[in-house]
Amino acid sequence: QVRLVESGGGLVQPGGSLRLSCAASGSILSIDVMAWYRQAPGKERELVAIIFNDGTTNYADSVKGRFTITRDNARITMYLQMNSLKPEDTAVYICNRGGRFWGQGTQVTVSS
Repeated sequence: QVRLVESGGGLVQPGGSLRLSCAASGSILSIDVMAWYRQAPGKERELVAIIFNDGTTNYADSVKGRFTITRDNARITMYLQMNSLKPEDTAVYICNRGGRFWGQGTQVTVSS
């Protein structure tokens, strides 16, 4: 089993930045694909960013150029650097590992 714990969410003004972290523990596989999703009230969960085994990354069009997904060398912790935040980025951000394991999420609120 794998446990994922997100941190770093909070309230930020439009144009501000936040850095989210997702720490993994348990039966971690180094080959796991790692991803960030988000879910806003009344909306479906959407993929925000993904990082593959070879380090290749992909982003939702809505966050390209503003968000950056990274991981540490041990592939235990994943990060999401979010810059130039907009009110529409407000959501619960949830990390995923291996397509199977989910964290509980961390709230990000962008508001003046």
